[in-house]
Amino acid sequence: MGSYDGPLRQLLLNLRKHADGATSRDAIAGLLQQMSLGLPLWKQPPLLVAIPSWKRRSNPLPALICDELQRLLACRSQALLERSRPTLGQHHLGRALRLANQAGAFRCSQVRPVQSGPRQPVLLIDDILTTGATACAAAAALEESGWRVAGLLCLARTPALGGDLRSAGR
Repeated sequence: MGSYDGPLRQLLLNLRKHADGATSRDAIAGLLQQMSLGLPLWKQPPLLVAIPSWKRRSNPLPALICDELQRLLACRSQALLERSRPTLGQHHLGRALRLANQAGAFRCSQVRPVQSGPRQPVLLIDDILTTGATACAAAAALEESGWRVAGLLCLARTPALGGDLRSAGR
């Protein structure tokens, strides 16, 4: 995961606005291949779940990232999350307000089937991590329906004004 500034920020903003298929997939594939050295080895392949947007013109990147990860890691993805309500834009909200804004904002579209043996891990997918509020709300909805969220994969993390990462405790 890179810092959401400079060239990576510009690339992600362009990809959000102009997700045109092959070019976007190639750019995402390149970023994921750079990251793949840091991906954990899984005993059981994770189920990939993209975090959906609430906006009318939704962010296409989480779904595109899922598609590329399926190909690279031989995993499957499933659209388990839905927005249960609209949320405020979060650009100018701090961590506490983001957590309140996202609380209860997701619902799981499918209860995990009962099965014997270990539960398949779920890997949440998003493009940018700022405070973690969206990821926490998405994970809570999945866990309430019996899914085991093992982590989050995103392409960039937003730095705070002081250079520290916002998600590190603000």
